[in-house]
Amino acid sequence: MPLHNESSVAIIILNWNGYEHSRNCLDSLAKLTYSNFQVLLVDNASVDGSGTRLKEEFPSVIFLQNEQNLGFTGGNNVGITYALEHGFSYVMLLNNDTLVAPDFLKHMVDMLANDASIGIVQPLILWMEDPEKIWSAGGEFQPWLGISKTKGDRAALESYRFSSQALDWVTGCCMLVPSKVIQELGPLQASFFAYFEDVDWSLRIRKAGYQLLLSNESIIYHEGNASSKKASKEGTLSPTVFYLHARNQLFLIRRHLFFPAILLAFGYHLIKYSAWIMYFCFRGRFKKAKAVIKGMKDGLLLDHHVNRPLCP
Repeated sequence: MPLHNESSVAIIILNWNGYEHSRNCLDSLAKLTYSNFQVLLVDNASVDGSGTRLKEEFPSVIFLQNEQNLGFTGGNNVGITYALEHGFSYVMLLNNDTLVAPDFLKHMVDMLANDASIGIVQPLILWMEDPEKIWSAGGEFQPWLGISKTKGDRAALESYRFSSQALDWVTGCCMLVPSKVIQELGPLQASFFAYFEDVDWSLRIRKAGYQLLLSNESIIYHEGNASSKKASKEGTLSPTVFYLHARNQLFLIRRHLFFPAILLAFGYHLIKYSAWIMYFCFRGRFKKAKAVIKGMKDGLLLDHHVNRPLCP
């Protein structure tokens, strides 16, 4: 366990049937130049034995076992609760399909330690398979249409200009948050399960007056959508992904937009999802079409504060 001083960091890794990704991520964390951290590995009811293997192979990691798949939100909230109860000053969410540079954490902690007004810090995230291109340099939010856009998406690192470190939202792929901010504003909204929960959390923290910043000296590498990829006649991404995308986008609009922007945002996204449905029907991907329809219905009608089992 790390010393519980102002720089102790809990790094939460969520594993769900992802032994290889989680193992590689843990191996990269073992090379950090920053020493005052503890990895919390949360297993989200894996059925492939990966949780047990990782527990045996990484005895220094604190292992937390969920009896059911609680999604990205619920799984990470288990780790967040542990971190707060055990006095860590900072909490990091880190996707298991990432590799980190040895000094990435030091840059992020230094930024937070020097300014109490900062609510979240994100590293610069590069594509693992093409590290000369950016996966995320943070996020921008368009309030009139409820669009959350990734800055630097697939841009060449060599020519990308970092105009500002200030962000509207921070990706859940990797974020470092002071524990006092989580204690003040609460953890991830569990009802999202997965997708857009990072945008929601970021907007909540931003509305409370905190800054969200990019630490572009801090570098990690990410394999995009590793947990969502599964080839089938319906395509690479599963119908569940499209259900959650449609539902949670509408949840986000309902939680953060007001008249008249909310009307424009609803109209824009309902048109977009209608186009998705027509495309999926044309391609014969009817499970995806049905998933989007259900996502639209649930996004408009369900209580977005209530956590419930995932039923796409």
